[in-house]
Amino acid sequence: MILIVLSGLLVLAVFGCVCVVWAARGGPRWARGVAKATLVAGELVSRSGRSGRGSGQHGGTDD
Repeated sequence: MILIVLSGLLVLAVFGCVCVVWAARGGPRWARGVAKATLVAGELVSRSGRSGRGSGQHGGTDD
């Protein structure tokens, strides 16, 4: 079941990326809408990933 969900999310992500490229080249209005939604979703995911981490911390050691 989880494989189906992850496959669906992958298909949606690829479709969104295709729409971003197509909209940048002057695609139809619906493609621009999907592209905007994809970019907004990506920004939200990026911000949520940053909020759990400290800004000055590094994952490695300073050798």
